[in-house]
Amino acid sequence: MKKSILGALVVLMFVAVGIAATPPLTFTFSDVHASKTATETDTFAVNNAGAIAGDYVDAKGIQHGMILAGKKLTSVDHANCSNSGGFSGGAIAFYGVNKAGAAAGWCTSTKTGLAVGFVYAGGKFININFPKSNGTEAMGINDKGDVVGFYLDSASTQHGFVKKGAKYTSFDVSGDTTTTPWGINNNGQIAVFALSTAGTYESFVYNGTTFKKVVDPNAGTTGTIVRIINNKGDVAGAYFDSSNNEIGFLRHAGKYYDLKDPKANNVTKPDGLNDTLEIVGRYTNSAGATLGFKATTKAAGGSVFAPMSEVGVRDGDGQPLVRRQAPNVP
Repeated sequence: MKKSILGALVVLMFVAVGIAATPPLTFTFSDVHASKTATETDTFAVNNAGAIAGDYVDAKGIQHGMILAGKKLTSVDHANCSNSGGFSGGAIAFYGVNKAGAAAGWCTSTKTGLAVGFVYAGGKFININFPKSNGTEAMGINDKGDVVGFYLDSASTQHGFVKKGAKYTSFDVSGDTTTTPWGINNNGQIAVFALSTAGTYESFVYNGTTFKKVVDPNAGTTGTIVRIINNKGDVAGAYFDSSNNEIGFLRHAGKYYDLKDPKANNVTKPDGLNDTLEIVGRYTNSAGATLGFKATTKAAGGSVFAPMSEVGVRDGDGQPLVRRQAPNVP
C-alpha cells in the first residue's frame, strides 16, 4: 500500500512539473514598417537577434527586399528581378533569415519570366535553382546554410526541395499535391504543407524520412498551414476555422495557442518564428490592406521570451526580459 501511495505521489509530482513547464502564453502585437514612406511591409522571417526579413513597397510603388535590424533597414534589389509592388507580383522578397543574416528568397526573372531562387549574404546573391527546373522559389534557410523551397518540373508540377551544400534533394508529400516547404531548423526538420486530393491543406514536420502531421485542433475542413519551425521544435502557421477565417497559431511544448492580431479583420498569418518565440507575419485589416506584424510572447508570471540582445533588460512594467530555454502561397 505504501509503495502504491508513493508511486502515485511521484506521478502527481511529474504531472505538476509538466504543467509548470508549459505556462499559459500571451502575445503582444505591433505593426512593422520598413520606413516612414513604405506603403506596404511584408515580414516573413525573424532570426534570434530579432532581425526581420521580408520586403517593402516604397512610395513610388517599387518593391525591395528587406532586412530590418531594429531601426536599421537594409534595402536590397536584384538587377534581374521584377520590381512591381505587391507580394503576389513575384517581385524580390526574402522568406528566411539565419543567425549570420543570410536571407533566402526569390523573384520573377525579367529575362525568363520564371521564378528564380537565391540566398543574399555579404552583399552578394547566390543562385538557388533546382536543376532543370521550370522555376525555383527559395523559402527557408538555417544556420548551417541549408535551404528549402519548391520548384516546378518540366510539366509545371510543384515539388519540394532541400539543398545541403551543393546537393539538391527533391521530395513530395505522398498522395498530396503542391508540396510547399517554408522553413528548416538546425536539426534539419522542415515545416511543409500541401494540398490533399480533396483540396484541403495538410501540414507536416518532415525530418528527411517521415512526415509528422500538424493539425490545429480548431481547424475546419479547409485545414492547417504550417510555415516555420524553430530550433526548439516549436511551429507556427495558420488554420482555417469553420467560417474560413485564417487564424494564426503557435504550437509550443505540444500546446496550440491562437495568434490573432487585434487589428486583423479575418486573416492573421504567422510566417517567421525564432527560438525566443518572437513571431512575425502579416494580417489583413478591416480595409482589406495587408500589413506586417511582430508579436512578442509572455508566459504566465510576467516572463517575456526575448532575443539574446535584450537579456537583462526590463519591460515597461519592470518585469525582466528573459531568454527561456524551452524543454506563400496562402
